[in-house]
Amino acid sequence: QVQLVEAGGGLVQTGGSLRLSCAASGYTFSIGWFRQAPEKEREFVAAVTRSGRTTAYADSVRGRFAISGDNAKNTVYLQMNNLKPEDTAVYYCAASPSRSILGGVDYWGQGTQVTVSS
Repeated sequence: QVQLVEAGGGLVQTGGSLRLSCAASGYTFSIGWFRQAPEKEREFVAAVTRSGRTTAYADSVRGRFAISGDNAKNTVYLQMNNLKPEDTAVYYCAASPSRSILGGVDYWGQGTQVTVSS
């Protein structure tokens, strides 16, 4: 069983940066982030595999966000640059031990709030 603990959310101005972290207690083949804004459906943001050689990004964040992992710490990071008000949402860490989270999520973190002011 995998537990995911997120940190790093907060309030920033448009154009600012934040770095989110997600520490996993067990093995994950694929790990990354989804987000959910008020009155909207949860949407995919970014993912990375255990090897670190394969990444995926939503079109809305490509070029601004970067996902990376530290296998020794079993932790992934999401560097968020040039933030926009449209990025305001609760960000959830997501993981799967045997498949891509693009195909299905087996474990979810508790969520961390990111707010970008105009």
